[in-house]
Amino acid sequence: MYVLHIGNKNYSSWSLRPWVLMRALDIPFEERLTPFPTGSSFSLFRSFSPNGRVPCLVDDGWDGWAVWDSLAIVEYLAERHQGVWPDDAKARAWARSAAAEMHSSFTALRNLCPMSCGVRVVSLPMSNALKHDLFRLDDLWNDGLARFGGPFLAGDRFTAVDAFFAPVAFRAQSYGLAFEGAAAAYPKRLLNLPAMREWYAAGLAETWREPDHEAEVNATGTIVEDLRATA
Repeated sequence: MYVLHIGNKNYSSWSLRPWVLMRALDIPFEERLTPFPTGSSFSLFRSFSPNGRVPCLVDDGWDGWAVWDSLAIVEYLAERHQGVWPDDAKARAWARSAAAEMHSSFTALRNLCPMSCGVRVVSLPMSNALKHDLFRLDDLWNDGLARFGGPFLAGDRFTAVDAFFAPVAFRAQSYGLAFEGAAAAYPKRLLNLPAMREWYAAGLAETWREPDHEAEVNATGTIVEDLRATA
């Protein structure tokens, strides 16, 4: 049995990626959620994660071996389960490239639109760096949808590359981010997946608040709606 350690569902974009992939592909796992503490989480998460961060996958069937970092977790699962990446070699290469780009890039999007599933924000300052990130997302998504026929980025089914962009769908919802062409409908398509709806409902039900995450969101613009359960 796999054990997937994650952080708060409202905040943790990195935790969402392997979680939604495993749910969507019906890969059984036990979820263990540890809320982010105030300040550094390293010492708390270090008890189960070698790098002191989430997500972390522990494989009880492999002597409790820990795999950390969302990209490493996805590749570990791909060695053991069908369907993690597209079957077609060209689609698989494209999907891995796009997922790796999401993993290592889009810094302005991460910093200026931190994930907080339950809030709605307006008056978002649109820096040139953020405009560049959104332009690249348009370009990337439209390329994948056109090249492989959709409705997902690398073909007709949800794979790891879609899981890597799942947090962007929540960011689009929270900050009113708009995309063009076929990419315009893609975030909503992700949000409508059963696994994404499950994550979202759990995120709204959370009553934990971590001051640093809250401060990041408050700095982005004006919060006009907070749909989360009362803290």
